[in-house]
Amino acid sequence: MQEQNQATEQDLLRRVNEHLAVIYPNEDLDVLSADLVTAIGTSCYASRPTPHKSHWDQGDCVVITYGNTIKKRGEQPLVTLHRFLKKHLKNKVSIVHVLPFFPYSSDDGFSVIDYLKVNPAIGGWSEVEGIARDFKLMSDLVINHVSRQSRWFENFKSGVKPGKGYFVEADPEEDYSAVVRPRNSPLLSSVKTDDGERHVWCTFGSDQIDVNFKNPEVLKEFVQIARNYLDHGVSIFRMDAVPFLWKERGTSCVNLQQTHEIIKLFRTLIEHNSPEALIVCENNVPNRENLTYFGNANEAHIIYNFSLPPLLAYTLLAADCRHLKTWLMSMPPAQLGTAYLNFIASHDGIGLRPLDGLLSNKERDKLVRRTKNAGGRVTYRRAREGYDKPYELNIALIDLLQATFDGPGNDLGYERYICAHTIMLALEGIPAIYIQSFLGARNDLARVERTGRNRSINRQIWQEEDLENELGDAESPHARVFRELTRLLIIRKRQHAFHPNATQYTLHLGHEIFAFWRQSINRDQSIFCITNVTAEEKSICLADINLISTDEWLDLIGGEQYQDIGAYIELHPYQTVWISNKQPDETPDPKSLAPSI
Repeated sequence: MQEQNQATEQDLLRRVNEHLAVIYPNEDLDVLSADLVTAIGTSCYASRPTPHKSHWDQGDCVVITYGNTIKKRGEQPLVTLHRFLKKHLKNKVSIVHVLPFFPYSSDDGFSVIDYLKVNPAIGGWSEVEGIARDFKLMSDLVINHVSRQSRWFENFKSGVKPGKGYFVEADPEEDYSAVVRPRNSPLLSSVKTDDGERHVWCTFGSDQIDVNFKNPEVLKEFVQIARNYLDHGVSIFRMDAVPFLWKERGTSCVNLQQTHEIIKLFRTLIEHNSPEALIVCENNVPNRENLTYFGNANEAHIIYNFSLPPLLAYTLLAADCRHLKTWLMSMPPAQLGTAYLNFIASHDGIGLRPLDGLLSNKERDKLVRRTKNAGGRVTYRRAREGYDKPYELNIALIDLLQATFDGPGNDLGYERYICAHTIMLALEGIPAIYIQSFLGARNDLARVERTGRNRSINRQIWQEEDLENELGDAESPHARVFRELTRLLIIRKRQHAFHPNATQYTLHLGHEIFAFWRQSINRDQSIFCITNVTAEEKSICLADINLISTDEWLDLIGGEQYQDIGAYIELHPYQTVWISNKQPDETPDPKSLAPSI
């Protein structure tokens, strides 16, 4: 055993060395490799992780939430949240993404003051660990920047360690026109230090100072932070804003080779501490750039499908699925061991940069106008051309879908909203549902006025008693949404053809019917996912989707059985059918799956 451990240790050190040779070719790599292995804490060396191993199945779904989304007077919000999750979402979702729960100074947690503490306003590490015992816990590793109020930055100003040399400094007289920006705020921020005025790099704003990964000490710090999270039950790392990690003069400073190698290095180290731990990369960039973060199944385990939210919204607002279908056909199947994370709403807005090359500017402007007409806000970024471009739609998804591009929407906002989720839940990948979407939350304009931040529009804070009353009222619009989304999840998790890596093919039934086919990995189940994306009744012939006549076919959502595979079926506005060849006695009655609230 000792010889085996020594061999595994040497293999790990060799692999870490290979990563570091790309990132720091001029450093003493043997010493740095040993330091990083010590920092991640692999004293009992596990065997090398199995390549192309899928850590998920069709039963997995993520709920995204802030730690203080649900409150009860006199109780720590993480305790309240944990109780709500166990009561209402246990056995419906398997993964809980608690958005940054650390002390912070701005951006609702993404400007971290101290990575090793839990914000005392919401709880402590014991409360975090409690959630991790009942669900797989996803935590943000806010790796690109830290708060201006952090100890590191205070030490930087004083010229002492840890902090000295930790931040990216730049000359304000240089040309930064090639740098890709996600904001229209100034790239550099002036700061007074003991050595005089300095200018530090701020990709996302003046309170979020970019750290300098050219300094290996910064890398060591974040490896130690990752180890701390593992020790407290975190099993999934959402690496925030990773495309911007490495800065190089004269480049776009986005998606650089060193950035990709840093992610590969983190995966190598984290997997050897905990072989079941996963890395999720958050890359709000154009689709082709996003796909590169899979590497060769050796970088991110999971990447967000950032093009899906705006494309799916456009489809339902335009009653036209051509762009969505073209995009779906262009998406490569994720290799085993990797997966897409599908979502249509989150704590942030609906990003528009991932539409580059997918929609025209005119079509993108239609989304902007619809957002403003629905009471939403639009966030802009400074483009290379020197003017501001729409970057993000800030709006509750249910409000965005209340009407179409053509008019008031015929009171079909609820149907469009459920339709969007039904499509998302069936696509290749792991679904993620924002807690405000589960609850059918509307635009919180009062919160926007209080905070002055556009993103606050979809970050409502609920009092537990009020929320329970809403969910206990069968006629409440919030209960109606919650009941249907959880019903769909229960149906989904029973279907092998909805495994995140099951086969997917796009079907061609015109621009008003969006359809695709899923087949289980062992080919024992096929599901035809067919959606009417219009406000009108539509009919399709089952013969057009080539159902096999020897199988019995059932709509998993509505329960209808199809005896005649040449018959026409009527689809109501925004109706989806999941037509499966599972035998009726193998699949429970869908109408019996509505959970009690």
